[in-house]
Amino acid sequence: MSLQMNRRFFMATATAALAAPAIVLSSRSASAATMTLTLGHGAAPGNPRTIAAAKFAELVKQKTEGRIQINVAGAETLGSDSAMLTSLRTGALDLTANSQGATSAIVPELSALGLPFLFENTDKAMTVLNGPVGTELNKRFEAVGVVPLDWWDNGIRHLTNSKRKVTSPADLAGMKIRTPADPMTIDIFQTLGAGTEQIAFGELYIALQQGVVDGQENPLANIESSKLHEVNKFISLTAHKWESTPFLMSKIAQARVGKDFEAVRAAAKEAGELQRKLSNEKASEVLGKFKQNSAVEVAEVDHKAFVKATASVADTWKKKPFGNFVAKVEAAARG
Repeated sequence: MSLQMNRRFFMATATAALAAPAIVLSSRSASAATMTLTLGHGAAPGNPRTIAAAKFAELVKQKTEGRIQINVAGAETLGSDSAMLTSLRTGALDLTANSQGATSAIVPELSALGLPFLFENTDKAMTVLNGPVGTELNKRFEAVGVVPLDWWDNGIRHLTNSKRKVTSPADLAGMKIRTPADPMTIDIFQTLGAGTEQIAFGELYIALQQGVVDGQENPLANIESSKLHEVNKFISLTAHKWESTPFLMSKIAQARVGKDFEAVRAAAKEAGELQRKLSNEKASEVLGKFKQNSAVEVAEVDHKAFVKATASVADTWKKKPFGNFVAKVEAAARG
């Protein structure tokens, strides 16, 4: 090999060697610039919450130009709603589309949204949440290390059971109803004369199947997606309360995303519009399916009797330490 060829070989090899670290460093730099956040929720596949969570991940990636990726973990794979809230506050979890009942354990004022027969639909509830009531709730959340990004919809809730057709409060006598660990829902059903038991949503199907409890209450979309109607034949359209799905971010995660926070919040609100739309459509669709399903029995109820039977619940809650806020929510809803 000639001296000229040796020199060319050396130069080519040296250039390649010098370029390699630059390529590695460039790759590492790009990787370091991508942040992954985890979003946990408890909904089953096909549920509006699940679909909207996937949309949120897509929107965050788009709005941050790939700087933030969202890892979505649904169906309680990260634990119950209560467990996810604990993880959120410690920074072990970044985001959660959670339940109103579980979340009221850290912000008790949130329970006021679930006063019996307060909201007839989601639009009414959102009008209230987009006003002073929502502003005050945001402050309460931030005081416990959590940032509300949006108010997703958990729908109007109805009753199912395996024992008998329920059309009046008297029909609930002697029944044991599963409720979430939500003081408002517990009060509603105990006021109606039923016994209550708190069971994690992921364990509910088996609890109903084995007769641990006679019935439960949930939005129609949740009843269908978790197949609760397979073990609870009787569906009563009580519409006893509306609930939100608070879409929450850890303040620790908020600090991590820095200037991209507004993009994340915008994605949550855009995905929330989709979730609320799907939730409303799903409720109508599922009701139609249930009415055509000979294996279940859908019953209308005496709403006036249920409203009268639960009237004392609001009075009881107005006597709590945050009773003024309860009264404010009620006034806003009725106004």
